[in-house]
Amino acid sequence: MIIGVPKEVKNQEHRVAMIPSSAGELVSRGHQVLVEKGAGIGASYNDSLYETVGARIIDSAEKVFSESEMIVKVKEPQPSEVAMLNEQHTLFTYLHLAADKALTESLAATGATAIAYETIEVNGRLPLLEPMSEIAGRMSAIVGSYHLANHRKGRGILLGGVPGVAPGRVLVIGGGTAGVNAARVAAGIGADVTILEVDFDRMRFLDITMEGAHTVYSNEANLAELLPRVDLVIGAVLVPGAKAPKLITREMLRMMQPGSVLVDIAVDQGGCAETTRPTTHDNPTYIEENVLHYCVANMPGAYARTATQALDNNTQRWTMMIAEMGVEAAAASRPELISGINCMRGNVTYEAVAKAHDIPYVNPLDLFG
Repeated sequence: MIIGVPKEVKNQEHRVAMIPSSAGELVSRGHQVLVEKGAGIGASYNDSLYETVGARIIDSAEKVFSESEMIVKVKEPQPSEVAMLNEQHTLFTYLHLAADKALTESLAATGATAIAYETIEVNGRLPLLEPMSEIAGRMSAIVGSYHLANHRKGRGILLGGVPGVAPGRVLVIGGGTAGVNAARVAAGIGADVTILEVDFDRMRFLDITMEGAHTVYSNEANLAELLPRVDLVIGAVLVPGAKAPKLITREMLRMMQPGSVLVDIAVDQGGCAETTRPTTHDNPTYIEENVLHYCVANMPGAYARTATQALDNNTQRWTMMIAEMGVEAAAASRPELISGINCMRGNVTYEAVAKAHDIPYVNPLDLFG
């Protein structure tokens, strides 16, 4: 198979979808890997490293797309990239389609088979999403703490406190991968951390393993009671492949102290606050209801080297399987891959995305063969 790795074009997205060693493994098995010139620079992988392992450096994205059968990316295709896709392509990347109807419709219209990292589910886990959730979770406590500073328009709260001064209070909504990593870092710098969660087994696990953090059952009443008392809220809610529930209303935000900070990790899925809207690394924050919002839609892109390696660790085996077998045979071998197919042959083939946009759903199995 001919696998293309284009340079990411989303704002301040420095990750690359494949590291040189993985490209070399594909080449050693007889596949061709086409890497757009400069694709790995942001993650400190220069072109020569790809050439050394047998990948070809291509001057333009247009040539990468036109010559490749499979396109491996990091972020959802931007309009210029959608325009280069057709029914011969398999696209393998993060898609987050439930938050973007226009992208869903335009991507389906290309006829390409679009497989989303974030909806491949294995034994109740999302293994291709987890590494980025870990990074975004850890980042959220760091950037939240930074933006509580006065010069960032925050409350002037040092989360760890000092002797004689109480630490800042952090509320993490969701006890999954992102939430646990957010809570771990926040507790590690000395903050008073509360995790809202609905799963009692998960709460018992967190209670045992998360020293320095408390768990509270997640419902509207408990959320409303906690919000006026916390300095930093981290939204770490995830419904696989679907829109995030809007748990924080505008009225709830008004109860928070002026200068408090909201970091919404769920922004890729539409966000868990009514006031959430996507921002960029260039302009990451805005203020609504006197609460500073940090809603960057590609948070891990800020730490591209770490994020690229973590992503490649988890995507490479799936990329290899698809390259070796093709999508349908790979799905027959590993049925979990079916949950990743979001668009195929002009149809939306992931039910939660179809429901989010009121678009007809087609089971991908009905399109096989």
